[in-house]
Amino acid sequence: MSQNEWDETPIARAARQAARMSNPANLKLPKPERCRKITIANQKGGVGKTTSTVNLAWALGLHGLKTLVIDLDPQGNASTALGAEHRMGTPSSYEVLIGVIGAAEAMQWCETNPNVCCIPATIDLAGAEIELVSMVKREYRLAQALNDDFLAEQGFDYVFVDCPPSLGLLTINAMTTVDEVLLPIQCEYYALEGVGQLLSNISMIRENLNPNLHVGAVLLTMYDGRTKLSEQVVEEARRHFGSVVLINRIPRSVKVSEAPGYGQTVLEYDAGSRGALAYFDAAIELAKRGDYLPTAESAPIGVAPELHS
Repeated sequence: MSQNEWDETPIARAARQAARMSNPANLKLPKPERCRKITIANQKGGVGKTTSTVNLAWALGLHGLKTLVIDLDPQGNASTALGAEHRMGTPSSYEVLIGVIGAAEAMQWCETNPNVCCIPATIDLAGAEIELVSMVKREYRLAQALNDDFLAEQGFDYVFVDCPPSLGLLTINAMTTVDEVLLPIQCEYYALEGVGQLLSNISMIRENLNPNLHVGAVLLTMYDGRTKLSEQVVEEARRHFGSVVLINRIPRSVKVSEAPGYGQTVLEYDAGSRGALAYFDAAIELAKRGDYLPTAESAPIGVAPELHS
């Protein structure tokens, strides 16, 4: 095998990528003109929502972009993956939502990636839906805490909000805070199940609460190029969402599944794995193309088609 052929093998590429990630000083991406606020949402569980949140944030942080992750899921999985303390009583997104503390008081910086910060979720968040019902401007509690002045003062380039897999006041607060929705879709059976309802909810929120809200990206996860089903999901997603679908897809990966058990992102757990490389490249694509503002033709907000068997 020639040197050029060796350089193109998956093992060699993984080795080069791992070497790049081990030296963050060489990683640079353009800063957005203003802080990009993105929520990762899908009402269907198990699609890689939290995994995508933390790994995209981690990859952007490696490139020198100051990134804030807000965990609005009471399970606190994003907090765990980023190594944030989230025991009961820890200053968290719950206290921020009910107005007991400001966002800055709940922030925890990641020790191994100093550009990434997390506002964790604790079990207290499980009761927040009930408490928020009687509060003034209950749909805008998070938006008020994360206003433009706060984000500019802190110097954040990106904000990612991880939501629970349901449409309640927590998810609505996320969607009134951000401009972009990143929609993860798994390349498996019933991939588009529930997507139509989510898009209808996004449309409703845009019409009544946040006119800037739009689907800025669709990320295909759990992709397996060996199966016809995965290719079919890709075709269906591109037919419905057009150019909003990211070119980079996240493969089904054992390392991606293992990383949360060690309280790490896959980029931290195994930088040379297929899953880590895919998230690394997806983050670069997301950053370089900027806030993708789709036309009605390229990304309709409406009912998603059924995935044909």
